[in-house]
Formats: sequence, structure tokens, C-alpha cells
Amino acid sequence: MEDDILTIEEVAKYLRVSERTVYDWAQKGEIPSGKIGTVWRFKKSEIEKWVNERLSSGGKSNDSEIIVQVKNILSPERIVFMNHQTKHDSLVRLAQNLATAPQVKDAKELEAEILKREDLMSTSIGRGLAIPHVRLSSVTDLVMSVGISKCDIIGFQPVDEIPVRILFMIAAAYNQHSYYLKTLSFFSAKLKDASLREVLLNSESPMDAYNLLIK
Repeated sequence: MEDDILTIEEVAKYLRVSERTVYDWAQKGEIPSGKIGTVWRFKKSEIEKWVNERLSSGGKSNDSEIIVQVKNILSPERIVFMNHQTKHDSLVRLAQNLATAPQVKDAKELEAEILKREDLMSTSIGRGLAIPHVRLSSVTDLVMSVGISKCDIIGFQPVDEIPVRILFMIAAAYNQHSYYLKTLSFFSAKLKDASLREVLLNSESPMDAYNLLIK
């Protein structure tokens, strides 16, 4: 346990839990971790800090204290007006835009994982919205792009049969599980407002849309 970088086996031994438990924590972003290639690795100093914080808080979560600040994760240049009719082309276009953010270190991985995630299950949430999202070790901090389509996008298979026109694409680091979920919930709730969706669709510039979203 003298090395700075630990394996799942070493972390499990250190914490006195099963390797499966450590693996599940890593997958869910509940423990500080990252992938080197296809294997999980952990910094000893971060694991020690994580343990101390959990012990001192009695293991309680502070998720309720997480506040989503739109200005910190979105900028006007990451709002895109699109005219792609297919889900694939729309996702690729928005992933390319999101990859320009400094928090994204591997554009090809982002695009591939966004498409892979969408193949598993549609990210349409109804009301003409979709929130494609991934967590990646090549992303250093949560960031997003917004796509506003001038035409209906085919392929999302929305449950309410309303064609998708607005996309919120979110990429986060592996260890941002709580913030990631909070952000998904925040925008799902915010865009329940039909008048906001209508004004967004009629926005004339990225700055106009940005100002609506940061209110």
C-alpha cells in the first residue's frame, strides 16, 4: 500500500470491503477514481481523504447542498442552432461543439460514447427534449452544450410522440456522480416550462438562448 496509485484489489483490502463493492462505487462515481486504459486506478491520497470525510460526516450525503450554476457549465459559444433531421447527425454535431470545451480532452471518445449511450436507450425525456449524457475519465469537469433544432429530429422515439427539437448534452468526470445527476434533474425540471421551450426555439442568437437559460 506504499504506492501512490492503487488497484481495485488494494483499495478493497484497505477499506475492508469486497472488490465488487469498490468496482460498483467507481462505476457510479461515488469514490475518487479514474481509468487507465480499461482498468480502474485510485490515488491513495484521494482515497484517504474520501474515507476521512465520510467518517467525519457519519457517511451522510450532502447532495442537497449541490447547486447547479448554469454559468459555470455553459457558455454562449456552446449553444448551437442546427438543421439536422436525424438523431445521429444531431448528436455528432453537438458532440463536436462540446468537444471544443477545455474540460473535454478526447473528442473522439466523447462522440463515440455519446452515440453508444444513445444506442442503449433513448435520452428523450418528452416535451420535445433530449438530454444525451456521459461520464468519462477524459473529461476534467462537468460541461454542456445545447442544440436548438430548426426542424424535427427523427430517431429519438419520444414516449409522448413529440419530436425532439432541443438537446442538452452533458459530459462529466467519473467522480462527479452526484453533480451529474443533479444537473440532469435541474434541466429536466427547468424545461417543463412550455413557455421557456417556445422562447428557446424562437431564439435568434446563441446569446439570447444563453440569457434565457441562466435566469
